[in-house]
Amino acid sequence: MHVSHLSLADFRSYARAEVPLEPGVTAFVGPNGQGKTNLVEAVGYLATLGSHRVSSDAPLVRMGADRAIIRAAVVQGERQQLVELELNPGKANRARINRSSQVRPRDVLGIVRTVLFAPEDLALVKGDPGERRRFLDELITARSPRMAGVRSDYERVLKQRNTLLKSAAMARRHGGRQLDLSTLDIWDQHLARAGAELLARRLDLIATLRPLADKAYEQLAPGGGPVSFDYRGPAGIEGAHTREELYEALLAALAEARKQEIERGVTLVGPHRDELLLRLGELPAKGYASHGESWSYALALRLASYELLRAEGDEPVLVLDDVFAELDARRRERLAELVAPGEQVLVTAAVDDDVPGVLTGARFAVERGGVERV
Repeated sequence: MHVSHLSLADFRSYARAEVPLEPGVTAFVGPNGQGKTNLVEAVGYLATLGSHRVSSDAPLVRMGADRAIIRAAVVQGERQQLVELELNPGKANRARINRSSQVRPRDVLGIVRTVLFAPEDLALVKGDPGERRRFLDELITARSPRMAGVRSDYERVLKQRNTLLKSAAMARRHGGRQLDLSTLDIWDQHLARAGAELLARRLDLIATLRPLADKAYEQLAPGGGPVSFDYRGPAGIEGAHTREELYEALLAALAEARKQEIERGVTLVGPHRDELLLRLGELPAKGYASHGESWSYALALRLASYELLRAEGDEPVLVLDDVFAELDARRRERLAELVAPGEQVLVTAAVDDDVPGVLTGARFAVERGGVERV
């Protein structure tokens, strides 16, 4: 799979941009702040319906514009599709596939698949648990786009449940009448049902990803591993092997935590609270791995994701956003050699020297809002 053309309107710094692309390596080179990352961010947005840089859509719309449009022609074997997203901050986004407007934004998931390497990836190892949960869930959705609906359902139920718990906590603190919490049992069941599906997918992913990540780390930093990771969730899920068992375990954990949840006014149990513990050797990577080891670990997670997606379907687009400038010479060359055979590789760099020699292909100069092939 590859993107053959990218069109932007009022996206980030671009009033307009038309960028023809092709298989193989394409490098976008130019000084910082000129819009290189904006181009690959747009491709990534089509794959995930989110940005790797910001958590909301508002910054993605050019200042003074009401909306932004990302459009891409995507080639999958002999098939070509045109996918378009219209970003409307504060309103519902819109989507079109092959110029049909009768689709939801999440219906475009799976048409473009990417694995993105960026400086922000260091947070996978050094950041808070939310970074690692996001990594798992985005990869789960890339494997099975219908999981976007499950994630949305979980977030909706969690929000409703938290609203009820917050109201109960405030009433208790201020000596008001106690709220009727009989509906909490229903919300528990909904949360546990969606949560069990998400948990099952996470646990399956971790089991599949673990050996791939260890292999990738060995390729990047020979003799530096092994790497491994464990999932930390509610008590009782360790012995659960089916979705029904996970559902029952979540229900039991919610019942156990209910008193504390009512006191604090927030849901304390569920996939939104879980942790992926990364290990390097016998020690937790967070807090013990060096800067170089942390970079290698983050890159190994992305390489493992790429190998997994490639084995299960269309080869994803590899995006390397200003990554090589962050690496020492040894890791730079090893990473370049590993990604060079990809069907489509998009690279951003401040100067030509930051693009390893093995990554030969098309070059675009990006400067002052312009994108020109050189």
